[in-house]
Amino acid sequence: MKSQVSWKVGGQQGEGIESTGEIFATAMNRKGYYLYGYRHFSSRIKGGHTNNKIRVSTTPVHAISDDLDILVAFDQETIALNHHEMREDSVILADSKAKPVKPEDCKAQLVVLPFTEIAKELGTPLMKNMVAIGATSALMQLESSTFESLIQSMFEKKGDKVVNLNVEALHKGYELMTQHISDIEGDFVLQEGSGTPHLYMIGNDAIGLGAIAGGSRFMAAYPITPASEIMEYMIEHLPEVNGTVIQTEDEIAAATMAIGANYGGVRAFTASAGPGLSLMMEAIGLSGMTETPLVIMNTQRGGPSTGLPTKQEQSDLMQMIYGTHGDIPKIVLAPTDAEDAFYLTVEAFNLAEEYQCPVILLSDLQLSLGKQTVQNLDYQRIEIRRGATMMDTIERDPDDKAYFKRYALTESGVSPRPIPGVKGGIHHVTGVEHNEEGKPSEAASNRQAQMDKRMRKTEHLLINEPVEGDDLNEEVDVLYLGFISTKGAIQEGVQRLKEAGHTAHHLQLRQLHPFPSETVQKAVNNAKKVVVVEHNYQGQLANIIKMNVQLGDKLIKQTKYDGTPFLPKEIEEKGLEIVNQLKERV
Repeated sequence: MKSQVSWKVGGQQGEGIESTGEIFATAMNRKGYYLYGYRHFSSRIKGGHTNNKIRVSTTPVHAISDDLDILVAFDQETIALNHHEMREDSVILADSKAKPVKPEDCKAQLVVLPFTEIAKELGTPLMKNMVAIGATSALMQLESSTFESLIQSMFEKKGDKVVNLNVEALHKGYELMTQHISDIEGDFVLQEGSGTPHLYMIGNDAIGLGAIAGGSRFMAAYPITPASEIMEYMIEHLPEVNGTVIQTEDEIAAATMAIGANYGGVRAFTASAGPGLSLMMEAIGLSGMTETPLVIMNTQRGGPSTGLPTKQEQSDLMQMIYGTHGDIPKIVLAPTDAEDAFYLTVEAFNLAEEYQCPVILLSDLQLSLGKQTVQNLDYQRIEIRRGATMMDTIERDPDDKAYFKRYALTESGVSPRPIPGVKGGIHHVTGVEHNEEGKPSEAASNRQAQMDKRMRKTEHLLINEPVEGDDLNEEVDVLYLGFISTKGAIQEGVQRLKEAGHTAHHLQLRQLHPFPSETVQKAVNNAKKVVVVEHNYQGQLANIIKMNVQLGDKLIKQTKYDGTPFLPKEIEEKGLEIVNQLKERV
């Protein structure tokens, strides 16, 4: 029996590949296993290869697996593109309709089964996925009840006939596979799960739930991969708390509507990806100049231009920190997994109001669309902090007819912020440089005073736990630094290095701007080499670290920009290469 199994289903987009993976994963989740899934899909509605890889484990996992135990292939292309992940004791369950053959360098065992043929005999080829699930069930020695109850809940609205046909397809797939079990080498049986289901969600859903829990009641957005699911989540759930979602004509309108709603006192946000964020840059500057809170979710994808809209990348970091024209205070956060995305989204809304500036929550496609187990969320941890927001009447001398000093030159840089309509709080708002009352002013002394005021707001900002990771007090050979979805692969790779007797640390950055220099410098000082792991060509995170930390000759960049996620073995192999080089020098 095994503690974990890696399973993948592949075929042509539009043939139910995603639903097949969803059925398998949901059933495993109900049995109490931990899961981590990643979908590879094309940037078109129908056609093109797609696959869904799901790692099932008795212990928490945060990355896709290096290899593959079971591949369900509905066409030959799936075998050609994915067999390199498989071992000699892995198995391919292939649909006979595709007339599958093993490539010359394929190590895996091939079992050909008539998925489509059986489905047609039952009335529709669409049920081939259920036949394949049945075959998987037999191979893994799962009871039929694992999937039967799920089929019942999925299809009960379509009537008993549809339910019974899908159950029959499941059983026929199971029976087919049992005829081949004795010929297959390898262990595909999982140790028992806990029996208690976990939360299982994509990062975008965690962000949406975090926005609602954080008090957001308005979202304006324009659809774009991989951010659209945030809007879809909010459309479904925000009305339940009397909130509203508006699909705008473009990203410019989305950002300015969110600014307007925040100005009116409503916690509001927008979400997009790289191309949309480029359009929002002027609006982000407006938020900074008018000191109006604004929360933006950026779900990074492959660029530039349309680039790889359905593939993994982390190449927006420099744009998010330095993209706006002129200097404004800005906060950039980066959740490390779906659970962290929930809590950090709540914090983003608090920071936006406390510091009266744009806050960008930086995600990526792997986190946004990858589905993963999430520990039960603790709503007791949530607090709403509105900073200097003023909702009540401001006591003033009745004879005082002057405008309220909305942009008062305070020591902290944060000025009192009356919501429109608050008695005594009337002030002027403009995107041009202004004085304390908000009235336009081009005076040199005023410009410097207002610029200094705005910029000192975030000078010493440090969120709770700006980094996530190891104890920093011991000296190590290798320190790994990463952000967002690289966490799982780095975490697992570092653990393998430790088990091999090497010393290594791992820090995952949660606050990217302002940069937590002191914390990272302490870790760097205790490491012989520093490896920065990221999904872009230039090494943008490494360059940001170089600007804020003294690295000397310690820095090593480990970049990947082919659209696929890092694997734990890639982290491990790089670490072994480094420690071997260090030994040679001694």
